[in-house]
Amino acid sequence: MTTDAVGGVWQYSLELAAASEARMVLAVLGPAPDPEQRAAAEAAGVTLVDTGLPLDWLSHGPQPVLAAADAMARLARDMAADLVHLNAPALAVARFDQPVVAVNHGCLGTWWEAARGAALDPALAWLPDLVGQGLRAADRVVAPTRAYAEATGRRYGLPLVPVAVHNGRTPMPLPKARPFHGALTVGRLWDEAKDTATLDAAAALLDAPLVAIGATRAPHGAAVTPAHLQATGPLPAEIIGHWLARRPVFVSAARFEPFGLAVLEAAQAGCPLVLSDIPTFRELWDGAATFVAPGDAGGFAEAVGSLLADPACRAAQGQAARLRAALYTPAATAAAMAEIYRDALSIRTQAA
Repeated sequence: MTTDAVGGVWQYSLELAAASEARMVLAVLGPAPDPEQRAAAEAAGVTLVDTGLPLDWLSHGPQPVLAAADAMARLARDMAADLVHLNAPALAVARFDQPVVAVNHGCLGTWWEAARGAALDPALAWLPDLVGQGLRAADRVVAPTRAYAEATGRRYGLPLVPVAVHNGRTPMPLPKARPFHGALTVGRLWDEAKDTATLDAAAALLDAPLVAIGATRAPHGAAVTPAHLQATGPLPAEIIGHWLARRPVFVSAARFEPFGLAVLEAAQAGCPLVLSDIPTFRELWDGAATFVAPGDAGGFAEAVGSLLADPACRAAQGQAARLRAALYTPAATAAAMAEIYRDALSIRTQAA
């Protein structure tokens, strides 16, 4: 299985590998895992192969991605893999000897539509082109929500809508902690689709702090400088767990979110949720969160302020989020993916 150590795909890959009955090797592309990530992989009993190959979205043209795809096909051949699970669908353009399951966790084509709402920059068109080729070449295509599966199918003109398999997450260990009278967001703050600007504007309207955990500068150089959020930068999982244990109001103003593991982690901790009203969040959290129109800073501030002013409502919404989160487990993800693996293997066997 391919993975990267930059975003949520890392956690997804580690959880799936640990919950799967199959023996999995994680081939890491992009920046190398840090010591904390390596320790987590070792604790999960997962074998890492640090390939040194580039991530598609950090490449400046198709050739490095095509070379990485060929290298992954050779690696799968050398390791005598039974099946290849690609978390970067563009890599499926290579000729693999094994069945290929491609999971689209997010891609430039769908991100651009959500974040920019305009035609894709022609200089970047090569990447969605490769992603589309990979999705069409794969034996099976998966997305983490039905809403995102439909968006993927539309964007790339796929003959079949990808299968939706919700992500899962093992609840983080939570220490005893004093409640926090404020709000929290966690994620890649530099990603404009996370709409840090709206949260920054909402923070200016609140009488309570809105803490933002996550990187403000991207590997490719994009950056944000919030004026009103209490930005901490990236923090270790243990510290994030301490924050979640304080059960702040958890906020996400994302305009584009194929799933949202940070939201799931907050819900598992019993944090009440205030989320942007986008299809994926509705699919996962309808009835267990407060929804606000994307980009509505005043609406986010009002929703957070109302929950902070009403402890009973805040507790009830936190409990609703926790109950919903119990549906999204690594075991459920692994069981659904195992069925897809078996299907892909049987189809390839029959074709042979």
